[in-house]
Amino acid sequence: MASVCACGEYFNVDETGELCLNPGTMGLRKMVQFGTPGTFKFLKADYPWLARIRVKVQAGGGGSAGAQAAAKGLIARPGASGGGYSESVIEVGALAGVEAVVVGAGGAGGSGNNPGSAGGASSFGGMVTAVGGNPGTDGMTSGTSNTTSNGTAAPNAGTGQITSGGGAGEGALRMGMRGMSGRGGDSWMGFGGYGRTTSGPGGTSRGRGGGAGGAFSSDGTTYDGGAGGNGIVIIELYG
Repeated sequence: MASVCACGEYFNVDETGELCLNPGTMGLRKMVQFGTPGTFKFLKADYPWLARIRVKVQAGGGGSAGAQAAAKGLIARPGASGGGYSESVIEVGALAGVEAVVVGAGGAGGSGNNPGSAGGASSFGGMVTAVGGNPGTDGMTSGTSNTTSNGTAAPNAGTGQITSGGGAGEGALRMGMRGMSGRGGDSWMGFGGYGRTTSGPGGTSRGRGGGAGGAFSSDGTTYDGGAGGNGIVIIELYG
């Protein structure tokens, strides 16, 4: 009668005589994504084979300011900053039965001559957190004198084994009736909105967590700032 030998590092024979994989040796088995802004739950009991998880947390990007120049005047706005990113590998024993998952929304663009809103923070439990992007400012007043507006500072890093603040938003400039609005800051999982040299709203980000580009207004036009990109939480499940 033929016999089969199995490697004890990867297999075991249970009390019923069945050959089973050892926990923790199966590798990546599933990936769960939370991509809609809001608060959700991760239930450990849904995955009885779970050995560890890898969590990737991207925060929302900042929204840029609106621009409303007077007649024969010009306003260019800086870009908003991108949202932060954090990542950790967590063993199953460190997980609570239920862990809260928070996905931060991208910040809203400002209307008129109002600043944008900050991007929302994203998190997995209290173990992995990422800070939302900072909003674009409304410091430049309507006119034609040569001037600049500072870019938007990047947010601080959050918590986790790998952490990063988002990219800073670029500054804006005006030279008479010409100028350029700032590009939005990039994130780990997305790109900032474009800057403008002609009148129009704030540039839209791409991917997840990018900051919005700045709005541009000349000779009495009015444009809203752009919205930042929404965040996302990705959970890789290892058996």
